Amino acid sequence: MTQRTVLLLLFDGVQSLDVTGPLEVFTGAEKQAPGAYHIRTASLDGAPVRSSSGLTLVPDTSLTDAPLPHTLLVPGGQGTRGPDPRLTAWLRDHGPRAERLVSVCTGAILLAEAGLLDGRRVTTHWAYCAKLARDHPAVEVDPDPIYVRDGHVSTSAGVTAGIDLALALVEEDLGRDTALTVARHLVVFLRRPGNQAQFSAQLAAQTARREPLRDVQQWIIEHPAEDLGVESLAARAGLSPRHFARAFRAETGTTPGRYVDRVRLEHARRLLEDTAGGVEEISRASGYGTPEAMRRAFLKALGTAPAEYRRRFHTTPAH
Repeated sequence: MTQRTVLLLLFDGVQSLDVTGPLEVFTGAEKQAPGAYHIRTASLDGAPVRSSSGLTLVPDTSLTDAPLPHTLLVPGGQGTRGPDPRLTAWLRDHGPRAERLVSVCTGAILLAEAGLLDGRRVTTHWAYCAKLARDHPAVEVDPDPIYVRDGHVSTSAGVTAGIDLALALVEEDLGRDTALTVARHLVVFLRRPGNQAQFSAQLAAQTARREPLRDVQQWIIEHPAEDLGVESLAARAGLSPRHFARAFRAETGTTPGRYVDRVRLEHARRLLEDTAGGVEEISRASGYGTPEAMRRAFLKALGTAPAEYRRRFHTTPAH
């Protein structure tokens, strides 16, 4: 078995979960397949660093003495704002030598500052996508996915998305069974596909201010198989269709149709992940009506068909 060195950068103001999430994934994989990974943490001078939450992290070594990594992982956090120039310089010099360059959250900003993302499609935490795109026009920033893989460079959105990306890397290295075993031990019931949106329907849409619209939002979530056309929803809110559509978009930031599409997709995904129901049954329960309609929705949103989605992400209870 080829042993891969995984090096995680530490710096003051780092987001601790950006470090510990992927660290637990790779450590768990090493326990399942001894010798698969050599995992090290390093700070500029080898000194302890203080995370953004006040937690002190003690590195294994300094960057000067760190081994040449197969996978170089750069976490995010408040410390990416005005980083130590020495850290950026080290990344500029050593980043190109890594076989796999990975960032979590705003760690992408450090990679961009080092010139390692030019010409790449990347993502980062949704709150910093606009800044990354503005400050680095040579970088193609996609604000939607939870992680993006472009060649040997992989970037992920905030915090827990780093776990999803790390699991995807473990699956690439050691196979699906090992990645699923690690996920189960971490009580991560599903490894989300990278092109899943950073927000669920409920998070992506703001909660409406007015109670009738809030009630309609909740009703949609609880009844995805019902008639969710504008006319029906407007009647439930006690508004005219035109007034309802305008008010819904103004207060939630999305149209009723897009909100319904997101809710139905999430509902179908959960059923595929967690139940043994057939595709036809799930398509009806999720409001698609037919398997073909659900298939088109999955291909458009996730780039994969429902059957393949289930094959990859169905969770079997651990014994």
